[in-house]
Amino acid sequence: MPTGKVPAGDDLSVFAGVRDWIFDLDDTLYPPESGVFTAVMGRIRAYTARATGLTAADAAALQKEYAARYGTTLRGLMEEHGVDPADFLADVHAIDRSALVPDARLAEALLRLPGRKFILTSGTHAHVGETLACLAIADRFDGVFDIADADYLPKPAEATYAAFLDRFAIKPVTAAMFEDAPRNLVVPRALGMRTVLVTGRQAPPPASPDADFITADLSGFLSRIIDALSG
Repeated sequence: MPTGKVPAGDDLSVFAGVRDWIFDLDDTLYPPESGVFTAVMGRIRAYTARATGLTAADAAALQKEYAARYGTTLRGLMEEHGVDPADFLADVHAIDRSALVPDARLAEALLRLPGRKFILTSGTHAHVGETLACLAIADRFDGVFDIADADYLPKPAEATYAAFLDRFAIKPVTAAMFEDAPRNLVVPRALGMRTVLVTGRQAPPPASPDADFITADLSGFLSRIIDALSG
């Protein structure tokens, strides 16, 4: 079981017992600098403005409030305004993904990583499929658990992790979680997973006491894990 945050590059042997590798999608499997999730957020704020009748500025403030209180803006809009989740999700994911290109380094690392690989996301299966296709890594994953699978209850809700783990028969103590949001590592770490915070390259990493490792280079970090396990 993890015993504390370890700087990336130190004692990667702690991954020796991992059989299941769990990844968030947005700003984790691709860099935030791509602007893809920024585009999603822009559409989320625009949808919030339309659904509430607020000005753009007030809608942006409400969006942040709902995301903090409910885990996602969608959950807040569902609870407070009766928004149809299918309509919301189709709208906010109608984005340009042309900034995403095939990632050969990541594809190779995922192929060599021993065990099963999964995606746990607050997005949709359709968004996952289109994004992975752009990155040319769609065939590297054994399963996807999206926001509808979670009954629209987003991370970091404990029930969502429990449902995901049950769906794929994953034991937390032999799993690792990769996330860009520190709060989404709290439950995985408490359950006994190895936890990795994936950050952007252009900003200092946020404080994350629940991250055992922090990296701004997911492909490189996975390659170092593979080398450590095969050494």
